[in-house]
Amino acid sequence: MSNKKLITLLILEVIVAAVALVLIVVTMWNKPLGPSLVLPTTMPEQGGKSSSLPIENAEISTPVPESTPTPSSVLSQIVNLLKPPAATSEPLCNGPSVMTILLVGSDEREYDYYYGLADSIHVVRIDFTSPKVMLLDIPRDLWVEIPGLSDHYGLTHGKLNQAYFFGNPGMGYYDGPGEGPGLLAQTLELNFGLRVDHYLAMDMKTFVNLIDAVDGIDIHIDSKIDLNQDQDGGNPALVYEPGDYHLDGTQALQLARDRIPTIFQRARYQSMVLKALENKLLTPAMIPAWPQIIAQFTQSVQSDLSPSDISKLVCIGQALNKDNTTTVAFPDDMFKSASIYDPYRRVYTSIVEADFSQLRSYLTDFMNGIWP
Repeated sequence: MSNKKLITLLILEVIVAAVALVLIVVTMWNKPLGPSLVLPTTMPEQGGKSSSLPIENAEISTPVPESTPTPSSVLSQIVNLLKPPAATSEPLCNGPSVMTILLVGSDEREYDYYYGLADSIHVVRIDFTSPKVMLLDIPRDLWVEIPGLSDHYGLTHGKLNQAYFFGNPGMGYYDGPGEGPGLLAQTLELNFGLRVDHYLAMDMKTFVNLIDAVDGIDIHIDSKIDLNQDQDGGNPALVYEPGDYHLDGTQALQLARDRIPTIFQRARYQSMVLKALENKLLTPAMIPAWPQIIAQFTQSVQSDLSPSDISKLVCIGQALNKDNTTTVAFPDDMFKSASIYDPYRRVYTSIVEADFSQLRSYLTDFMNGIWP
C-alpha cells in the first residue's frame, strides 16, 4: 500500500471515530449515569382517600422533555460550561427553578455499590434563580419506617442508613427503582415528606480520591480535635490544635468519620469537610478543571444525574460563592439517644429519637429555601 493510500485510510478512520464519538455523546447526553429515581406521587381518589402510584404513571402535568441534542448543541453546551451565567429573572443555565439532590456517603469499599450502609446522608438544594445553595445533614441513626421490605423477614423499620443498605442490589431485598438511593429517597419521603429530584452516592475510596484530585482542602479548627479513639495520646498526627490545616483525602475522611464525643459532632465534621470541598471547587483556579474532574469520577459514583444535569450544575457553579452557599443543621436538642431492638441484626442498637412532625416542619422550610 502506498504512503498516500495509507494516509487516506488513517484520515478516514479518524473521521469515523470522531463521528462515532459524537453519536455516543448525543445519545448519552440526556441519559442518567445510573438507575433512575422514581418516587410515588399521592393521587386523590373518590371518598377523599389517596393512593401511591409511580410518578411515570400518574396523571399529572408533565414538563416538556428536552429536545434531542444535535452535535452542534452538545458542543455549544460543553463550551458554555466555563462561561458564568448571565443574570436573569428566569432560572439560570437552562435549569429548573430548584433542584434537590440526595447525597450519600457509602461505607462500601469496592466501587460496585452492591452493599454498604449510608455513612452520611445530606440533601443539597440548588436554587437556579437566586442563585443559592443550601446543604443539610440528616441524622443517619433515626429509627424510621422503610417501605417495600415487609416480605423480607417481616422488616418494616430500621435505621435510616439501613434503607440505603437494604436497597442496594447485593442484598436482593428491593425491586424498586434507584437501588439503595431509591429506597432511601422513598424512606425520606414516607417519614418526613422530603422529596428529592436526584441522588449521588460516593464510597469512601472515591471520596479520598476526589479530595486528592483537587490537591486537598483547607479547614479552620476552632477548638482542639483528637481523633485518637482512646483519647490517651495515641498518634499525634491525629490531634488538631486550633488553627488552619490543609488535609489530603485520607485525613479528610478520618475527620468526617469521627464520632467523638457524639454522632452530632460527626455531622458537624462532615459538614465542615463538605464546605471546605465546596470552597475549593469554587475557587477561580479550580473551575476550569471541573469537566476533567467530573469525567474522572463519572464511573466511580452511583447517581441518576445525566450529563445534561451535570452541565447545568457546572454552569450554575459559576454563580456560586461563599456568600450564597449555606450549610444548615437541625438543633442538637431536637434529638435524644435511645436504644431499640433491631429485628434484622437481632440485637439492641443505639438510635436517635426526634419529633417527626417537627422534622417535617424544618424540612418543609428547607425545601422552600429558608431555615429557622
